[in-house]
Amino acid sequence: MQTRRSFLGGLPPVVKNLLIINVILYFASVVVFQSLGIRIEEYLGLHVPMAEKFGAYQLVTYMFLHAYPSPSHIFFNMFALFMFGRLLESVWGSRRFLLFYMVTGIGAALVHLITQYYEVLPILKEISYYMNNSSHENLQSFLANHHKIGSHAMREKFNVFVGAYNGVINSDPSAAASLAREYLYNYRTDFLNAYITVGASGAVFGILLAFGMLFPNMRLMLLFPPIPIRAKYFVIFYGVLELYLALKDSPMDNVAHFAHLGGMLFGFILIKYWQKKGVNY
Repeated sequence: MQTRRSFLGGLPPVVKNLLIINVILYFASVVVFQSLGIRIEEYLGLHVPMAEKFGAYQLVTYMFLHAYPSPSHIFFNMFALFMFGRLLESVWGSRRFLLFYMVTGIGAALVHLITQYYEVLPILKEISYYMNNSSHENLQSFLANHHKIGSHAMREKFNVFVGAYNGVINSDPSAAASLAREYLYNYRTDFLNAYITVGASGAVFGILLAFGMLFPNMRLMLLFPPIPIRAKYFVIFYGVLELYLALKDSPMDNVAHFAHLGGMLFGFILIKYWQKKGVNY
């Protein structure tokens, strides 16, 4: 009697469970938001360390969440995990593959947080400057540059503040200054909390790098355009592309390119460390 294995039944255990966990959390995020209005990424997504919502555990949890409602984010990450991860796990074994996945995912988060720090630092310095040098002119200078930054809720708070501030600036300048300091304090909190990163892309790019290093001459068939390419050239192309996009820093691009590069960097370091220790594949 012949039996047929299920799709997941033919996968190595770590890849299989990673796929299951990511998909379950994706749909859980959608259901919880639609039914309760709660965004899971507010708690499990990666925040910048200066934010009040930051937690060290987010260095791990962020990589199991994905952006929604568009399914493309999780689809491409899970497709890459399925395509490349299963072969790596079969070569390395489940324990080493899981270690590699976690190290590259956490490493990607650390690199991303470093770049985010330098991204938010100028605005934090401007807020601190006003707090120490309160004046109507300094406030006007800050608001002219930053009142359009942030979410819809932040812009609504700005409109409320402007109305209250304009109502007392002429009659009671000290009350106006107090309102401004309170607004900027809350603005700083909301601004930092708004930086949330989710996705397995950092670990996936680490897997991509490992695949190119272990199987450099294996031919891959691209989808667009449909041509074959050796794995090593595929990895080099993606690495160069990510570096270009990261340095370009387009304001319309919300992809964490430095996290992708961080995953590749930590993957490279870990593989070289294993090679130095004489680990056989």
